[in-house]
Amino acid sequence: MATGWRCRMTHAKVVAAELLSVTVYPTSPPSFSRAEMLGIVVSLESKPKFLKFLLDDGTGCVPCILWLHPLLPPSESDHDPTPELLRHQARTVRLGEQLRVRGRITVYRGQLQITVRDVFVEKDPNMETFHRLDCVRIAKRCYHPS
Repeated sequence: MATGWRCRMTHAKVVAAELLSVTVYPTSPPSFSRAEMLGIVVSLESKPKFLKFLLDDGTGCVPCILWLHPLLPPSESDHDPTPELLRHQARTVRLGEQLRVRGRITVYRGQLQITVRDVFVEKDPNMETFHRLDCVRIAKRCYHPS
């Protein structure tokens, strides 16, 4: 990944193997802060304040957490989802469902996870292949140019 590459609302398209290979240093966040990933929900844990699930894209499983309440008051984060939207998104997360998630890369207990901001159900099975091809194309063009 490109060092110093950061943009507030841009999400790096990644596969699980790439994300999970990032070395986590306690004093230094990853070189990218937001990710977009597509995979199948293989584990699901629902709590009153959050929904935690594993997303498997065939290269690995990434922990994802969807908070069921806004992290900041509305006046401080006008672009964050409303509580109603968060609850609606949580209802779309089901075992075996193919999802596209976007969110911040965070570290919890030394492990990378995606703190989910957006959840989209992907009905087209070809989207998994398109996402993987996009990841390869972007990696060659942006992250590892020859």
